[in-house]
Amino acid sequence: MNQIHPSAIIAPGARIAAGVTIGPFCTVGADVELREGVTLISHVAIEGHTILHEGVQVSPYASVGLPPQDLKYKGEPTRCEIGPRSLLREHVTVHRGSLGRGHTMVGADCMLMACSHVGHDCQVGDRVIMANNVMLGGHVQVGDQVFIGGGAAIHQMVRIGRHAMVGGMSGVTNDIPPFGNVFGLPARLVGLNVIGLRRRGFSKENLAALRLAFRLLFRDSGIFAEKLELARQRYVDDVLVQEVLAFIASPERRREMCRPGRMTADDDDDA
Repeated sequence: MNQIHPSAIIAPGARIAAGVTIGPFCTVGADVELREGVTLISHVAIEGHTILHEGVQVSPYASVGLPPQDLKYKGEPTRCEIGPRSLLREHVTVHRGSLGRGHTMVGADCMLMACSHVGHDCQVGDRVIMANNVMLGGHVQVGDQVFIGGGAAIHQMVRIGRHAMVGGMSGVTNDIPPFGNVFGLPARLVGLNVIGLRRRGFSKENLAALRLAFRLLFRDSGIFAEKLELARQRYVDDVLVQEVLAFIASPERRREMCRPGRMTADDDDDA
């Protein structure tokens, strides 16, 4: 049974599944779909062609599916989706797509902390954590299980590979390879996300191979194209290193790779 506060405004045409809770002073637009178990706590605005999948929880003063901050956008029927069981905290903003992709997507089991922003046409993977005040520009791609520290700003078109970590207050203008750890303004690649990878069950062998591959690609001297080819040959049977190499060579690449900085002490430890 749904629980809808009498002060909430639900536009005709909105699709509300069973078990949805809509608290005081929420607004839900005509093209919105709220699937089973969605909770809008209070003062939440959901607009546009937007789907909140099962179990999504949205905290006060957040907004999802409002028009993109893009001067090219002229009201086209673009889309926005929030994946199952994701949590959007206070004052989070997720804008619907604009021209081009036309679709903003936040994956399953994500946590977007207070005041974080997902710009138009972003593609955010599953189990991503964005800490307070993180800002994603338009068309940013974030892989699964990425952690982005508080106050970090991600430039439009940037790609962040899965299991990467972005340090708080970083300014990211270039792509971040899978499993990487970046920090600074501008952000620099400072090693592997070793702590995160250990917590997620990656083996010592996994970490050792990735560490050696990162050193070859991002620390050793030489022509980058030649180092890429050497890594392809040296790690032909290592699926994680091959994932890094495929990310670098992807035709979706619009930005340069994040430049290396001083590697962390943990990166110099034995795996």
